[in-house]
Amino acid sequence: MDPITAAMAAFAAVQKTVQVIKQAQKTVNDVASLGPMLGQYFGAKQDTVKALEQAKKQGGSSLAQAIQIEMQLLSQKKFEDELKMIFFQTGHADVWESIQKRVQEGEQAQREAQRRARDAAIVKARKMKAMIEMAIGIGLVVILVPPLIWVLIQGLLYARDNGWFK
Repeated sequence: MDPITAAMAAFAAVQKTVQVIKQAQKTVNDVASLGPMLGQYFGAKQDTVKALEQAKKQGGSSLAQAIQIEMQLLSQKKFEDELKMIFFQTGHADVWESIQKRVQEGEQAQREAQRRARDAAIVKARKMKAMIEMAIGIGLVVILVPPLIWVLIQGLLYARDNGWFK
């Protein structure tokens, strides 16, 4: 699946979660009961961010798709602002701040995991390069040393036969 399609699918998952949360919000009295749904929302949002980063790396998106993505991001921002107001109006600003802190920690952990994966790929590439260089070196020794030894022996035999060693 190309990155733009993945991003759009992730946006669709976010939108579906937003709709479920909005419906649940009308029927529940306590914001704590929204917890699992908020977890789904922020998970889907994180998937969206991953898909967008992948799409940016590969490039090639059309202007229409770029505008659609920006509009989706704007709607996510508006929804988060609405959620924030719900928490503030119900006297749970501290819970909202805790949620935001955990979201930031998750994003930081994801960035750290990406950095570690990138570093591991670099180390793996360096090791592979060293192995290839070593194999080439061994190959050259195996190919060049036997003929050199043969030439040396032939030269010594020739010198002995022609009386160079007395």
